[in-house]
Amino acid sequence: MIKFGFLFFMLLIISGSEREAERHLMVRTQIQARGVEHRPTLNALKKVERHRLVPRDVVSYAYMDRPLPIDYGQTISQPYIVAYMTEAVQPQRGHKVLEIGTGSGYQAAVLAEIVDKVYTIEIVEELGRRARRDLNNLGYENIHVKIGDGYYGWKEHAPFDAIVVTAAAEYIPPPLIEQLNEGGRMIIPVGSPFMTQQLVLVEKKDGQVRSRNLMPVRFVPFTRSD
Repeated sequence: MIKFGFLFFMLLIISGSEREAERHLMVRTQIQARGVEHRPTLNALKKVERHRLVPRDVVSYAYMDRPLPIDYGQTISQPYIVAYMTEAVQPQRGHKVLEIGTGSGYQAAVLAEIVDKVYTIEIVEELGRRARRDLNNLGYENIHVKIGDGYYGWKEHAPFDAIVVTAAAEYIPPPLIEQLNEGGRMIIPVGSPFMTQQLVLVEKKDGQVRSRNLMPVRFVPFTRSD
């Protein structure tokens, strides 16, 4: 029994080391090689165990540069897009961030490695419950998951220093702009469902709201409860 326990423990160590090596390789070849330079973002992607936040049947693809299905018609974005969006909002220690579209919890976990608090909203109840469980199992005490319509944000905890939206909306929801802090940044895919959208960066400064297109993307639609 002792020998079996020791062997199992050693296998866990080896497996953990292999996964860590995969994450570092992913960051070097998929993220840094494509221009992401924000050091806190790179460090976060090296730490977050993406393979523990995806369904078992796609675990072997966890560190490949590709989106993955997570049930209920939803996906987890490819690591490069997660990194790009994270860098774009310039998260830092002391920040409070809102995420719309929890999905698997991966983007929330990356943000949580950098900022003080992450508030994330998922409209699909089953996904929200699963993400909450998985994030708790990974030890993230600074992530708060809410099941509901992300269009209205999370007013009780506003304003937010950054907002990350991981589903495509046809326009930027006004409540999210209102809940963005002065000097804050929001990144959101904007465009028609199932077509190429634009990843838009919104900045609030001196009482003014400015936006600019960053790159073409394709995200699942922003789902509403109505």
